[in-house]
Amino acid sequence: MGMVTTKDGAEIFYKDWGQGQPIVFHHGWPLSSDDWDTQMLFFAHNRYRVIGIDRRGHGRSSQISEGHDMDHYAADAAAVVEHLDLHNTIHIGHSTGGGEAARYVARHGKGRVSKLVLVAAVPPIMVKSPNNPGGLPIEVFDGLRKSLAANRAQFFREIASKPFYGFNRPGSSPLDGVVDNWWRQGMMGSAKAHYDGIKAFSETDLTEDLKSIDVPTLCMQGDDDQIVPYKGAAELQVKLLKNGTLKLYPGFPHGMLTTYAETINPDLLAFVRG
Repeated sequence: MGMVTTKDGAEIFYKDWGQGQPIVFHHGWPLSSDDWDTQMLFFAHNRYRVIGIDRRGHGRSSQISEGHDMDHYAADAAAVVEHLDLHNTIHIGHSTGGGEAARYVARHGKGRVSKLVLVAAVPPIMVKSPNNPGGLPIEVFDGLRKSLAANRAQFFREIASKPFYGFNRPGSSPLDGVVDNWWRQGMMGSAKAHYDGIKAFSETDLTEDLKSIDVPTLCMQGDDDQIVPYKGAAELQVKLLKNGTLKLYPGFPHGMLTTYAETINPDLLAFVRG
C-alpha cells in the first residue's frame, strides 16, 4: 500500500498486491478500491499483480477540495501508474470508474495498456440532451445531489439496500454485510467529492475517448441495472469502440461484481487471458 502526491496536492492511496502482469482497478461512486476486494483476491491468486486506487476524495485518498472531474480522475490514475512504472497493463473500471478508465486509456495509456474492461460503466454519457435523447433527465441527478446534501448517511443506505444490488426486486432481500460494506466505503469519503462527482459521472461526454481507444475492450453489464441503464451504456460503448466486445447478463444488477462474482470473475479471467 502507498500514496502518490499529484501536481495539485492530492494524496492518492493505492494498494498493490502480488506479482505478474498488472491489473489496475477503478472503483465506482462513492466507494473505494475495497469494492474490488473479491476481484483483487481472485486475480492475485491467479498470479496477477493487482493495483486498486482510491479516487481523490474517496476512501483513504485525501479529501482535497477541487478536481472532482474525469480529467483529474484520469490524471491521478496516471500518476499511480507512472509511479509504479506499470506496462502491459489491463485496466478494469466499474460505473464511474469505467469513465475514469476510459479517459485514462484514451489520454494517458499509449504504450502502457494492453486491454480494457468496462463494467456497468457510465460512458459515453448519462444525462439527457439533444445529442443524447435516450439519457436520463438532469432532474434525476439534481435529486441525487439534493438527497446527498440533506442526509448523506441515509441516502447511501437507501442506495445500497435497494437499487444498487437489486435488493428491491421481488424475491430478493438485502445482504446486511454487503449493504454495510457499501455504506462504510461511502462514508469514508468526502461529501464534497461525492457531490461534485455526480456531475462528473453524469455529464462528462466520453464519446470521443471511446472512439480513440484501440485496445481490446470488454463491455459487461446486467440488463437489470437500475443505476446505469444498459441501452445507453454497454450497448453504445461497443458501437463506438474500435475493438469492443459486449457481454450482457440477464437479470444482473449494477453491483453484480459483488453479488454475482462467481459468474463475473471467470469471465474477466477468460478475457484477460484471451
